[in-house]
Amino acid sequence: MSFTVYQVTIPPLVRMLNNLAVILNKAAAHCEAQGIDPQALLRFRLFPDMFHFTKQVQVACDHAKNAAARLAGVEGPAFGNDEQSFADLVQRVRKTIAWLESLRPEQFEGAQQRDVVIRRGESVVTYRGDDYLLNRALPNFYFHVTTAYDILRHNGVPLGKRDYLGTA
Repeated sequence: MSFTVYQVTIPPLVRMLNNLAVILNKAAAHCEAQGIDPQALLRFRLFPDMFHFTKQVQVACDHAKNAAARLAGVEGPAFGNDEQSFADLVQRVRKTIAWLESLRPEQFEGAQQRDVVIRRGESVVTYRGDDYLLNRALPNFYFHVTTAYDILRHNGVPLGKRDYLGTA
């Protein structure tokens, strides 16, 4: 059985982002029901050198859209990092999903061998498409989604594995 880069990229990213939107809405409802200031969760970080919750969600969305753009050989959208609430974060997740769903399987043809060039300041790293997807893009995306989930669980939001994985 073989898989295309599109199949291994877009459906899993969309699924996890949809799950993340559900988790965000549950966190907002939890804050409301418990009288918790949402900023306490939005600014929470698991350790001082880690990103806070809001940044975890922003970066997860960025990894999803940037990975898809690089593999499809197109320019991805730029989003500001100005989200201040759970509703704002849900909107960012929905924008990311909408953009991912606008991509077509044929845009990913040949992506396994396509060079993916990542520039960070003076540093430039080039990956082959399949190596980038499997060893950088997906692990980074899942790391930030998982960390966002963990922050909420740590702070008492009633979430379980089913919330993370989804019900489908």
